[in-house]
Amino acid sequence: MAGPEFVTFGCRLNTYETEVMRNHAEKAGLENAIVFNTCAVTAEATRQARQAIRKAKAENPDAQIIVTGCAAQTDPEMFASMPDVSRVLGNEEKLAEHSWRHGANERVSVSDIMSVKTARPHLIDGLKERTRAFVQVQNGCDHRCTFCIIPFGRGNSRSIAAGDVVEQVRRLVASGYSEVVLTGVDLTSWGADLDGTPKLGALSARILRMVPELKRLRLSSIDSIEADPELMDVIAGEDRVMPHIHLSLQSGDNMILKRMKRRHAREDSIAFCSELRARRPDIVFGADIIAGFPTETDEMFQNSLKIVDDCGLTYLHVFPFSLRPGTPAARMPQLEKAIIKDRAALLRGKGQQRLGMFLASEVGATRQVLIETEAMGRTEHFAQVKFASRMSPGAIVRAQVTGHGASHLEARLAA
Repeated sequence: MAGPEFVTFGCRLNTYETEVMRNHAEKAGLENAIVFNTCAVTAEATRQARQAIRKAKAENPDAQIIVTGCAAQTDPEMFASMPDVSRVLGNEEKLAEHSWRHGANERVSVSDIMSVKTARPHLIDGLKERTRAFVQVQNGCDHRCTFCIIPFGRGNSRSIAAGDVVEQVRRLVASGYSEVVLTGVDLTSWGADLDGTPKLGALSARILRMVPELKRLRLSSIDSIEADPELMDVIAGEDRVMPHIHLSLQSGDNMILKRMKRRHAREDSIAFCSELRARRPDIVFGADIIAGFPTETDEMFQNSLKIVDDCGLTYLHVFPFSLRPGTPAARMPQLEKAIIKDRAALLRGKGQQRLGMFLASEVGATRQVLIETEAMGRTEHFAQVKFASRMSPGAIVRAQVTGHGASHLEARLAA
């Protein structure tokens, strides 16, 4: 092993931040090191990180193991107690250039993330082994959903200034990226801490206006209750904004939503999807839904199943409820693990049914596909497309959909 290796868990924001760390580490000449950028959203994510760390050390006994990310921020002692781990860096420390310089070897360097008040821009030219670029526009979260530990890993919400975001997008497009994804912990809260409290809609419109050579702009997960009118206009009316919106729903039952401390009702989500679909008929929606939240009855769970059809969801990210110590939900009456597992399976089955319906409806359509590997790409609607012939990663091609599998489309180049 020569230069550092990076292993990234979790969200798109982590993917972006891994590239920032890679730049710092390579500039500092760090060698023979494996860096784990962890996720804390579920107990399973943390367990997987610990397992991967032990495996990596067994296979590379001489390598320095550096652990960072949200799990390291929220529970640094746990990782520090692992004999395989050389250093633990907090979420703020990992982005600081000096953390990666020779001689920066304090074993545990994790500060109070709640004391961080501003988000610093970090410019990168690309993301290793990726043809779609992620751009961090926001970090942290001011909301305190009762199930969520992420604010304690990321701190309070803070935004990257619009000018810095535009500069990053421009830089990535100049490096050859055709698609950029705006990402953050609570993306729709962007701008609340900036002068004039601009909204995400204004930022999206500015990017499209200032970087006309950008071919595709995509939004990562949004909180629909925070979607401002200009954002709705941009999604509905701008062809360069991809017709695929991922929603942070979490539940389809109003009582569970209240117990989660969410700020929307099921009716809000249904109305949001209906309005956008009326304005842009080809739009598709994905959503995060938690199965088996504490106190969830069979009837409440049925409301979550129903909202998949009521919102017309195409892609489901199903999370079996994961108890996170220190959160209010951890003190609520818990469901049996078998019930949680069964409900997650039912939701996933429903999601697979909806995805199958969508894929079948795409057969015969002509789509613009961003090629990700020599054999696979993604449509505007984020559907995975497989090709029989070899393609050039990074290119956008016009493709005719000829068939589909359980979770992908099959296509050939259109005439």
